[in-house]
Amino acid sequence: MRDFRDAKAIAHTLREALKAKSVSLTHSESLELVAKALGFPDWNFLAAKIQHSEPISAPSEAPPPATSLAAKPSGAVVPIVPMRDLVLFPQMIAPIFVGRDKTKRAIERALATDRRVLVLTQRRSADDDPALDALYSVGVTAGVINCLTLADGTLKIVVSGLERAAVVRPIEEEFLAAEIAPREESGSQTAEAVALSGAVADAYRIYANLDYTALPKPLQVRLRLPNIDDPGILADSVAPLLSVGIDQRQQLLEIADVVMRLQKILELLKADQQAA
Repeated sequence: MRDFRDAKAIAHTLREALKAKSVSLTHSESLELVAKALGFPDWNFLAAKIQHSEPISAPSEAPPPATSLAAKPSGAVVPIVPMRDLVLFPQMIAPIFVGRDKTKRAIERALATDRRVLVLTQRRSADDDPALDALYSVGVTAGVINCLTLADGTLKIVVSGLERAAVVRPIEEEFLAAEIAPREESGSQTAEAVALSGAVADAYRIYANLDYTALPKPLQVRLRLPNIDDPGILADSVAPLLSVGIDQRQQLLEIADVVMRLQKILELLKADQQAA
């Protein structure tokens, strides 16, 4: 079965199938439709994930192999990237613009070592120079996929969320840094989690107003969303797409029990449907 890396081919197939039924789509419209059908907010987001999944040709900028970024041991020291209005989740690809000098130094350290940072959300978005205690203590370790310096000196980076982690203690540096420990999730492979993930997938399709009934049957099968076997990954794929505030996103991030996380997501999806 095709996955997100086949998005362009799926978009082409979709256009041809709809053309045969006298339904016209532009190339960009078909890409946007496929991106949403694959559970991503738009084509730019999906394109970044596709780029991350492919080998990077430039040797000077190539990150370590994915296997080396799979886990960070307890006690590891990691540079911190504070975010005003973003909660990063595992598996999530996100562009970030960095203007604060301390955060730029944190990125420079990450690029000089293993390209790993800890992304933490600020408790108050108005803080221009937050201390470590002004950030939530649970975040996500992330690999820096790409870094570009813009004309005004701002860094534009693209990060890929890896795993939940919690701050153990601060470390003295020229930037925010901390010793961290992974937050292991539980209950991902239970029967209850599997059942809940199906309910969340169905509720999300209603929430996002995804209707595939006009498409040919083969395309309906390919584009059923979300279609992720791991309940924990499914929960973390749906959570960033919800229309909820930063506090609620952070609460979802901090729930290590997959069953409880899925239950909370389902509750939020149903609440939105009832309010509509």
